[in-house]
Amino acid sequence: MITAQPVPLLQDNYAWLLRDAATGSTAIVDPAEPAPVAAAIEAAGGRLDLILLTHHHGDHVAATDEIRARTGARVVGARADAHRLPKLDIEVAEGDVVALGESRGHVIGTPGHTRGQVAFHFPEGGVLICGDTLFSLGCGRLFEGTAEDMFASLRKLAALPPETLVCCGHEYTEGNARFALHVDPANAALLAYADKVRALRAQGRPSVPSTLAEELAANPFLRAPDVATFADLRARKDKF
Repeated sequence: MITAQPVPLLQDNYAWLLRDAATGSTAIVDPAEPAPVAAAIEAAGGRLDLILLTHHHGDHVAATDEIRARTGARVVGARADAHRLPKLDIEVAEGDVVALGESRGHVIGTPGHTRGQVAFHFPEGGVLICGDTLFSLGCGRLFEGTAEDMFASLRKLAALPPETLVCCGHEYTEGNARFALHVDPANAALLAYADKVRALRAQGRPSVPSTLAEELAANPFLRAPDVATFADLRARKDKF
């Protein structure tokens, strides 16, 4: 069984601290800022086995080498992006499995935001680490990939069990909710979820992780029936 704890950093990013309950093995996902990541590792007992990277952007990888030097953790990232990620100890691609103690992270290729982005799905704990592909009530901008790429990536994630926890890379949910309500104002599930998010943020609490069931019911990008509809939504969101 694996647990996932959000670690707020930078302006609105999240790293994620993963812990395998059976062995105490730990991993940090996308360490972009050293101090909060180091504090989270220390609070969890000081052990770090793996650093998982979802994609190459600096606001996800900037502190990788410093955290590796402090902990001796091995760095895992996409083989396709090895040339622009920090030095990788373990290169992965879709279909590979990463061991964290007794837990197993299944690698899913999710191009769209970047060409080489990957997600990690840990079925034992129902945890999905999705970086900047899927956000709560949103999805990543198409910096390198096409609408077809991102739509296909989101379809892969949407096929996971509905109880899966969606552990994304940013606290964007309130802003995403405004757009979602603009395009889908009569969606009762969305209205209820937006209220829940407002309450959490008013208390200074993270809005994530959400569940995949919540996203399937309320996220307009997961509800798009085809690529053309998705592309239109993404273009409208970019200008919103």
